[in-house]
Amino acid sequence: MSNLQLVLENFTSVSVLVFALGFIAARFKSDIRIPEPVYQIISVYLLFGIGLKGGVALRNSSASGLAQPLLATILLGTLIPILAFIALKLIKNLNEIDRGAISAHYGSTSLVTFTAALVFLENAQVSYEGFATALLTVMEVPGIIVGIFLATRHLNRKVSWSESLREAILGKTVVLLVGGLIIGAISGDAGYEKVAPFFVNILPGILALFLMHLGFLAGAKAHAIKEVGPSLAIFAIAFPIFVGTLGVIGGALSGLSVGGATILGVLCASASYIAAPAAVQIAIPEANPSLSITSSLAITFPFNLLIGIPLMKALALVFVGA
Repeated sequence: MSNLQLVLENFTSVSVLVFALGFIAARFKSDIRIPEPVYQIISVYLLFGIGLKGGVALRNSSASGLAQPLLATILLGTLIPILAFIALKLIKNLNEIDRGAISAHYGSTSLVTFTAALVFLENAQVSYEGFATALLTVMEVPGIIVGIFLATRHLNRKVSWSESLREAILGKTVVLLVGGLIIGAISGDAGYEKVAPFFVNILPGILALFLMHLGFLAGAKAHAIKEVGPSLAIFAIAFPIFVGTLGVIGGALSGLSVGGATILGVLCASASYIAAPAAVQIAIPEANPSLSITSSLAITFPFNLLIGIPLMKALALVFVGA
């Protein structure tokens, strides 16, 4: 299947179409949001389920095969917020605090984009390394810390680092991912088989509901794109392509397969709208949250869902080979 066919097939996939449904519904003021308690349950389901599956695969992976990709992920997770901070300097009406806050969001990762990438690869019958979830977990926190540091280094007040780090490290995202990884690694295939029908068979359907909700949120924030301005909107598309390419190259150099390099590229190209906002709000309440949330959720997320994921796969074929 050609890359063009993959892109066209991705456009007509359930994931993209339900996101579009949510987006359109929001624009026509039809409230199809998932109730908040259900949204939280689905979040827990996705986080723990992805972690659990990754833990089982991690148990069957060799330590030598994990070392280089893990190192590449840590380096990229530290570098990306610095690159974002530098790139955002080109936007004249952004102050240093907002640049750092946005950098923290783009330095972290999006679980839903990651999950959509896994579904995309499975539909395209492209295999990937089982320890991919470990890469997601490792990249979650460093970008947030670096972004907060860049935003607050010239402030005259004391930054609540302990509370911010606690939120970043002990927040729901990391705890459920790491917890799932550990439990999956301990229980192995035998234990996982008993819960696989719940965490594997119905995952695409649960993800579809979650994407419909996110589509609604993105549609509800679409009007704010005018407020963030064209420069930030361009950044929210161009920067993910740039760092996503770096991620694919890093994956290729560290020995990942086409699927693995695609996933690392997607992780680098994604932006957080769950873990990062909470940590950033605690550390730098002066930052304008609408800038970060609008760019990451209303622009970068849909772009990655539609184009970014198949683009990373096409780049992986170039740098890793078919």
